[in-house]
Amino acid sequence: MKYDVIVVGAGHAGCEAALASARMGAKTLLITMNKDNIGFMSCNPAIGGIGKGQLVKEIDALGGEMAKAADYAGIQFRQLNSSKGPAVRSSRAQIDRGKCKFYMRNVVNKQENLDVTEGQVVGLMVKNMSAIGVKTSSGNILSRAVIITPGTFLNGLLHVGLKHFPGGRMGEKAATKLSDSLGELGFKLLRFKTGTCPRLDGRTINFSELEIQEGDKNPIPFSFSTQCINRKQVPCYLTYTNQRTHEIIRSGLSKSPLFTGVIHGTGVRYCPSIEDKIVKFADKERHQIFLEPEGLDTFEFYPNGLATSLPEDIQMDFLHSIKGLEKAKPTHMGYGIEHDVLDPTQIYPTLETKLVSNLYTAGQINGTTGYEEAAAQGLIAGVNAVLKMRGRDPLILDRSTSYIGVLLDDLVTKGTNEPYRMFTSRVEHRLVIREDNADLRLRKIGYETGLVSKKDFDKTTEKQRKIEQGLKYLKREKINSSTISSLKKTISLEEFLRRPEVGINAFKIDLPDDVLNQMEIEVKYAGFIKRQTRDIEKFKNLERMRIPKDLDYADVHGLSLEIKEKLKKFQPISLGQANRISGVTPAAIMILMVFLKKAK
Repeated sequence: MKYDVIVVGAGHAGCEAALASARMGAKTLLITMNKDNIGFMSCNPAIGGIGKGQLVKEIDALGGEMAKAADYAGIQFRQLNSSKGPAVRSSRAQIDRGKCKFYMRNVVNKQENLDVTEGQVVGLMVKNMSAIGVKTSSGNILSRAVIITPGTFLNGLLHVGLKHFPGGRMGEKAATKLSDSLGELGFKLLRFKTGTCPRLDGRTINFSELEIQEGDKNPIPFSFSTQCINRKQVPCYLTYTNQRTHEIIRSGLSKSPLFTGVIHGTGVRYCPSIEDKIVKFADKERHQIFLEPEGLDTFEFYPNGLATSLPEDIQMDFLHSIKGLEKAKPTHMGYGIEHDVLDPTQIYPTLETKLVSNLYTAGQINGTTGYEEAAAQGLIAGVNAVLKMRGRDPLILDRSTSYIGVLLDDLVTKGTNEPYRMFTSRVEHRLVIREDNADLRLRKIGYETGLVSKKDFDKTTEKQRKIEQGLKYLKREKINSSTISSLKKTISLEEFLRRPEVGINAFKIDLPDDVLNQMEIEVKYAGFIKRQTRDIEKFKNLERMRIPKDLDYADVHGLSLEIKEKLKKFQPISLGQANRISGVTPAAIMILMVFLKKAK
């Protein structure tokens, strides 16, 4: 049987890719080595965080599934940076790992147009440098497009102390032959490293010694379709390493694969192992450890901050030196993992590879780290595979429309020499593309691609109408000294709301909370939003100038040989993307602009 789309790997990227493809009506096959681990959370039991919460909201606005899974399995919700401005507020939730896997597996198995099979992909079927299917250990399967989402399985190598062995994660095989196949096709491969923490039996933790960290009293759902969260919320706990912990870790560095040269891959700078932290920040007296519950029906806890690849005996010793963990029993030990990734400058913003047409890559294979970054890429890859198949324009989100656009643009334009993680600081227009307005920005796109229902789209349209109605009301209605004695003249409610001490709830307007929230942000940050909107329009002028895929840069006179080579390598799709390539000068952009205008 020939499929429209084959998705390799059923992690967060693979699930979103397969669901998007199938929901758009394409006959889709999802291949996984273990059906029981569809949507499995390999590392920490949490979704969201600084910069990541925005990605999850955008995935939901576009019609993806991750936000709904988080709402279904969330056991503690928190809005981070809630005391700061709306541009940097991000949602995060502790997740019941078992419930989340159950939810995703159920959604995938019930999806129309989607078949799921167990198998190991050992290579790609390519004809005239176009993907036409995959080779599995049990035979070949044909398709019109292939999406590879292998996570850490691509030539994965696990490390516990100086022992190392192949694996995608503990207890599961690595995808070695698939990595070889990509190399043989001419792809440049990099080597990255990540790691995970030991898991602890909560019955052996002395919680009375620890600081408690509760979630928000009124949890804010991730999905715009979720009305409210009524599930029981549980706390996390905070403890710290100490000088004794650090001494034990230093004593074990001679057995660390990280410090003895056994591990060659580049690690995650923003989430280093505990041994890396001890060495790099030797002046620090202690490091935070968050004990995160793995679920409501398990005793396991995840000690976030203790990722390690040290030998098991050293892990036991340093665990027992930490307050509250003196008698803790691990249920699983921590380990490091190296895996292959593609240099992401070898892919287009659509996530199709430049070298092999109809071949898409998503997730950690593109050099990212994190469930959220992976899911966002999977969704975009799935959508674009189907759009290309149907001869429609691709879905390309730019830096001014979304965090997803920033993520993809950073990868394909700048590349990465370390595992990439999303942060609000990477986003130039973060006041305009906030977490709270993701539906207003992206629901229409999700609806037009066929991933968002008419009911959900109409709900967003109605929300937008009410916001506009409310803003007009604030401009129209006046207030004076007869109501507020401190006022010296009559002013509009809009002017009064601009005062820092005034909140919109003071006006008792009969509109939903999410509408009132948007109205307040629009009024209080009007000047900043207007300025960013002007910047975005300038940015879009360059983005609108498309560069033909077959442009021969040798024909563009005035460009240096070095810049021609860079443009040929990156194959930018627009003048805007060309402008962000390192080493491409403003003068070169002007030459290219004149050339494109003449050609047009």
